[in-house]
Amino acid sequence: MLVINKIDLPQSDPDRVKKEIEDMIGINSENAPLVSAKTGEGTEELLDMLVRDIPPPEGSPDAPLQALIVDSWFDPYLGVVSLIRIKNGTLNTGQKFKIFTTGDEHLVDEVGIFTPKRTKTDSLKAGEVGYLIASIKNIDGAPVGDTITGSKDPVKVPLEGFKPVQPRVFAGLFPTSGEDYEKFRDALAKLRLNDAALLFIPESSAALGFGFRCGFLGMLHMEIIQERLEREYDLDLISTAPSVEYEILKTDGTVFKCDNPSQMPVSNEIDEIREPIVLVNVLTPNDYVGSVITLCTGKRGIQKEMNYFGTQVSIIFEMPLSGVIVDFFDQIKSSTKGFASIEYSLIGFRASDLTKIDILINDQKVDALSMIVHKSFSMMKAREIAKNLQKLIPRQMFDVPIQVALGSKIIQGNSKST
Repeated sequence: MLVINKIDLPQSDPDRVKKEIEDMIGINSENAPLVSAKTGEGTEELLDMLVRDIPPPEGSPDAPLQALIVDSWFDPYLGVVSLIRIKNGTLNTGQKFKIFTTGDEHLVDEVGIFTPKRTKTDSLKAGEVGYLIASIKNIDGAPVGDTITGSKDPVKVPLEGFKPVQPRVFAGLFPTSGEDYEKFRDALAKLRLNDAALLFIPESSAALGFGFRCGFLGMLHMEIIQERLEREYDLDLISTAPSVEYEILKTDGTVFKCDNPSQMPVSNEIDEIREPIVLVNVLTPNDYVGSVITLCTGKRGIQKEMNYFGTQVSIIFEMPLSGVIVDFFDQIKSSTKGFASIEYSLIGFRASDLTKIDILINDQKVDALSMIVHKSFSMMKAREIAKNLQKLIPRQMFDVPIQVALGSKIIQGNSKST
């Protein structure tokens, strides 16, 4: 259903917006309701339209129990609390149920709905959405997207849940104090409970100690997770430079995925390195087309298409994902004064001229600072890293060599002293 909002703004132009929607998306917007949440205009018509046009949920209360776990979170007193949607059957207080993938059986302690506060009920029936409490203490006991079924008459086929989310950005997170490692692991597990896009595996670094290699959907997701860990769980964390997942074809013909520069084999064992390529669609006003094209081509983008929709221009580029994740969004917003919008999707992997650069401080390689870059940017990146480290490293009474190496070759060197 298409709804046009914020019609109370002085610069709103519903007729122009309708035409742009039809041209860009292809959705008929002739009967789209015009709504202002601020003034209340059009809200009654919208609510009537929701009741009239959106079909009611399907399912039978008498059929075997099938419920989808939409979300889960951990309560220190209640255990895992799950938000569920009943597809078929009925879930009653005191009933025994089973998690489809794990086979674990639990007893319903409480079910209810949100009104918006948590309100206890005797049961949840087909078509209803509510919460489930069953004293599940195992954090992985109710995975998001799993199916709940009855213990006595279980279904044989699970509901179509959420597709596994593939992280696109990877970074290492390390606690500044080694004593916080167990606390850090428990915090990640609790966040993972209701965030299926977060992945983490243990990782150790000679410079930073023990931590976790984490996978995120993007930079915003990474920043949110790190902020939640620091605020909600009182952790002080260090993050390594974000990277993407590469495909490496070795000389023996094997292919493996590498999301950590420290996992990269030596150069004489590599046949080619393939980097993820995304299709980026930038929607911007006419006045900023030139600056957008300049920025995207500077990130090794290849322009594929340009379409005009009234005062807006849609520019489509093929770009390496590594050029998008770091500061691309900030630069686009800055160059278009915040008027541009961006969306991108992964289209595959492509062989590219990539290399690994290592950072050596006082002749010791710091694995946490290693990164994979395009060879055309290696010298520029080396100078940038050496210059920044020279500012960050505290002054000493002796020279501290700062070197950037490309394989066994030193391509940049500085020193820090008093």
